[in-house]
This record gives sequence, C-alpha cells and structure tokens, in this order.
Amino acid sequence: MEANKFFIIDFDSTFTQVEALDVLGEISLENHPQKDERLQKIKDITDQGMDGGMSFRESLEKRLELLDAHRDDLKPLVEHLSKKVSSSFKRNREFFENNADRIFILSNGFNEFITPIVTEYGIKAANVYANKFIFDEKGNIIGFDKDILLSKNNGKVEQLKRLELDGDVYVIGDGYTDYEIKASGLANRFYAFTENVERTKVTEKADHITPSLDEFLYVNKMNTAISYPKNRINVLLLENIHPQALKIMQEEGYNVEVHPGAMDEEELSERIKNVTILGIRSKTHITEKVLENANRLMVVGAFCIGTNQIDLEGCLKKGVAVFNAPYSNTRSVVEMAIGQIIMLMRRLPDRSAQMHQGKWNKSASGSFEVRGKNLGIVGYGNIGAQLSVLAESMGMSVYYYDAVEKLALGNAVKCDSMEELLSLADIVTLHVDGRPENENLIGKPEFASMKDGVIFLNLSRGHVVDIEALSDSISSGKVGGAAVDVFPSEPKTNKEPFESALKGLPNLMLSPHIGGSTQEAQENIAGFVPGKILDYINTGGTTNSVNFPNLQLPRLENAHRLIHIHHNMPGILAKINQVLFSHNINIVGQYLKTNETIGYVITDIDKAYDKEVIKDLKAIDQTIRFRVLY
Repeated sequence: MEANKFFIIDFDSTFTQVEALDVLGEISLENHPQKDERLQKIKDITDQGMDGGMSFRESLEKRLELLDAHRDDLKPLVEHLSKKVSSSFKRNREFFENNADRIFILSNGFNEFITPIVTEYGIKAANVYANKFIFDEKGNIIGFDKDILLSKNNGKVEQLKRLELDGDVYVIGDGYTDYEIKASGLANRFYAFTENVERTKVTEKADHITPSLDEFLYVNKMNTAISYPKNRINVLLLENIHPQALKIMQEEGYNVEVHPGAMDEEELSERIKNVTILGIRSKTHITEKVLENANRLMVVGAFCIGTNQIDLEGCLKKGVAVFNAPYSNTRSVVEMAIGQIIMLMRRLPDRSAQMHQGKWNKSASGSFEVRGKNLGIVGYGNIGAQLSVLAESMGMSVYYYDAVEKLALGNAVKCDSMEELLSLADIVTLHVDGRPENENLIGKPEFASMKDGVIFLNLSRGHVVDIEALSDSISSGKVGGAAVDVFPSEPKTNKEPFESALKGLPNLMLSPHIGGSTQEAQENIAGFVPGKILDYINTGGTTNSVNFPNLQLPRLENAHRLIHIHHNMPGILAKINQVLFSHNINIVGQYLKTNETIGYVITDIDKAYDKEVIKDLKAIDQTIRFRVLY
C-alpha cells in the first residue's frame, strides 16, 4: 500500500510572494520619520534569518522592535497579502482542496495574518502552525508568545516532531528553517521554492529546486491544473520585446529567455530545439529549416503587425499556432506618417540640417501646407484607413488603392488602379503587407507615373520599393521629399552599421524601422500578444490566430479538454468520437473548425476517463499534435 503523503508548506515568500513582516512595516511605518531606514533594516534582518546567518528568535525580536505596529494594521495587511498569493498556488487551488487533511502550514510568521489567507484555499485552520502576537491594552504589538515552539530556534523541527505524521513528508519552502526539517530526518524530501526568491544557501541544500508549485506537482505526478507544467514551458523572446511581455510570461510560471537582437536561420535553428513559445518582431525569420528543429514549439507570437517573416503554412503543418498584433501599433505609425508629411512638405529635414551647419536660410521657397493637397494611400488596411481619417480632418483630399475591396471612410475616394492614384497624388504613402508579390511594388515606372516633386513615404515593408529607383528619383527632383522607415536589408541589432544608397540625399528622412516603436504601442503589443498565447496554452482558444482556424472557447469547468490537431482529411472527427465511444467516455462539449490545411477539434469530456484513451487518440492517422487540459 502506498504510504500517506503529507505536505509541509512555508508561508512567507512561498505561499505568498512577499515577507509579511516587511509588508506590515510598510503599513505601520507609513508616517514614521525613519521609515526607509527601518524598512531596510527589517529586510536585512529577514534575509539573515532566512539564510541562516542569524538565529530565528533573534531576527524575530529585532524585527518586531522596528515595526512599531498596531492591531489595526493587521486588516490592511491581510487584504494586501490576499492579493500576493504566489501565482502557481493560485493556479493549483484544486491541490489544496483535494489534500486539505494532509497539508500543514508551518511558519515562523504569525497566525493572525496567515490563517485568513490559507483557509481561503481550503487549508484547515487547525493545520496552521505559526506564532502569535502579544498586544498591550492599547492594541500595540509588543511581542510574541514565547511558549509557542515556532518562536524558538529550530522551532519547525520541534513542531513537526509533535505532529507525529505517519507517512512520507515533503517540505516546500524558501528558507533555511525549511531545510532544517529535512536535515533533522523528519522529511523525505526538501523542495526549495524559488518562484519569488532564490536563496543560494537554501538551494544548495535542496533535494529539488522547484521554481513553482507546478513543478512540485509534476515531479510527484500530482498535477491537476494543467497537462503541461508551466515551468517546463520555455519561452524565447527576441528583438527587444517590451519588458511587460517578459513579466506576463514569468508570472505565468514560464521559463523565459530574452535575446536583444534577431537571430539568423542557423542560430535560431539551434536555439529553438527546446523552445515552447517563440516571440519575435519583424527581423527574425521562421523558415522551414527552423521549424524542422522546433519539435517542442507550440506557438509563435509576432510582436508586430506583419507575419510575412513566418512560414505560416509550415507552422500549420507542424501544429504551431501563430498570433500577431494587428491593431496595437496602428496609431503610432499613423502619427509618424502625419508628422513626416508635414515636415517634408515644409522641407524641414533640409532646414534643420542647414541650421546645424550654421546656415540661416529663412525662405518660403518649396514649403507648402498640407491643407488642400491630395494624399494617395496605397494599402487601405488598419493603418491606411486610420491615416485617411486623420489626413481628411487636416483638410487633405484622400485617395486610396487596395488590391481587395475596402469600404471608404469619410470622403476618401477609391481608385480603380494604382496608376490612377499615382497620377493624382501630391503625397504617396505605402501601407501594404510584405507578401512576395509586393516586392518592388514601386519601381522606376511607378515613380515616372507620379507628379513632379511628389512627397513619398514608405512605412510598410522594405522590399516593396526599388531603392535604386527611389534614389534616382530623389536625385533628379522627381521626388521632392521622402521618408523611409523600412529597408530591404536591415541590421539585426543596434550595434550593426546601417548601409543604404539613400544616405545623404536631400529632404529625405531615414528612420530605423520605428514606425510602431512608441511606448504606448509596445506596451499594447506586449499585453495583447501574450494574452492570446496564454489563452491558447491554457484553454486552446485560437481567436485572432493568423494561421489556425479561429475558435473562441467557453471556460473549462469540471471537465478535461482534449485538443486534437490533424491534417484536414475526411473522417477524422468520426475516428475521434469512435475512440471516445469505445472507452465509454461522455462528451460534455465539442468544437470543430478547419481550414485548407488542418482540422482543429476541441472535445470536453467528463473528469473520469481511462488513460488509454490518450494513447488511442494520439494514434489516429493524420494526427499532428494532441494535448490535454485538466
């Protein structure tokens, strides 16, 4: 018979993300003249006690002396701590509920704030062992009950002895006092919990370092929240993706690696082998060779608008979902385009350069208002359409051309051909995608069709313009001014030099692909793309996926969710249901969507099922990928 398992869990920096007495100090010392000095002393004493550099009782006495706390401070403390429960503990409520009789909180903290927090997760108040404050008649905290074992040095060991647990004991904690339980011989294993803080002196003593509760449950085959342990999900973020994305991924419990620049095919093919989630911007290319090595890859997040740098069909065949941010930086690009149009019409780039050279050239020659001018927009998507609205509000007449039918906004006029638009426009701006057929969309013939002195902008993709033809047109005066933000070949990092035939030309604004690079846009993207990725990982939802059939799924409750990705062949759904029928499994809900390449089937089933069903579903012919959400 399998031995009973008991779980001894620490509170501060384990159950919660913080040290409660540090937080109590923030509250009790709010108006104290020596607040910062005292808080730092409290933190230093806490660390010494956790690392084993100071006896626990000494550290506790010194901290309470510095706190100057009152009973009334405990209510806001509990409210704060309730919001600071460790992320992986929140994800795994079911573990606490299912094992309530066998989970014990052993903490050198205080019962007054620990019990209200942990009982919300199903842990029994009788299983909480902690210290107790002593108050004076005015409610001031003046000390602690020194008769309680946990107030003494080696208190956790002595307390556990008295529990006389008959079975295997597993300790989860971040401090040296947690390790002492294992060292005393009272525990089978000590798991150093590092989700919130990592103490070298503690991790060196651990049987296993567990960066989250997910990891602990996974190695002990007890995971009930997810089928794939979150700390085993490896994320690689390239090209200076906003730190907010890193924060979101880390808070979810993922292992995140950040690389500042792009990677070429060879480097990425090597680095992607153990990656589950890949985040890129526009310079990194996901090629067939890269995908051949991406055996663990589940999802690609393009932290930008375009996805032409990604082999979308190859990702589909590999069962890899791709998400982008089609709207998040629209406003930023539009504002930059408006600003550049005004500056070029006034020849401000040349005027500014002359001033830096000491030349005072006050003249209206070649300077014009934008009001009353014809703006020609090539590509009437999200950016082009919003630019249309803002330009019209400034008094411009807007003409647009798009390869597909688009509804005109405001008074914008649709042109039947690009040639018609080029002949009408005083200003031509490109906002097309990077599909191969758009390569050299604007070349020598197109420039020849434009008005003399035309203003030209490209904030879309570098390869859509013939750079030599643009250079010649600027040099000849055909193009009176230009702004270029994207180039056929761009440096992979900020340390590499920029080379272009356009350098040094008059009334020309060159920028390093920063059309969407505002703090607002990058923060929006850093929230939007991870949100879609997490929804896919956690629920199977594919809303806004670039390549997968789009499915918006209901929340999973009291069921398992089976996710089956397969080549789009007739009869697969019937085979899935036949397997479920043969195992006598009840279907709670089922969702199917296909595209030309794959079928995406989501099946919610009752909690109880034969584990052999997983093996049988994976064995269905034409299966690309299968996973289970619990």
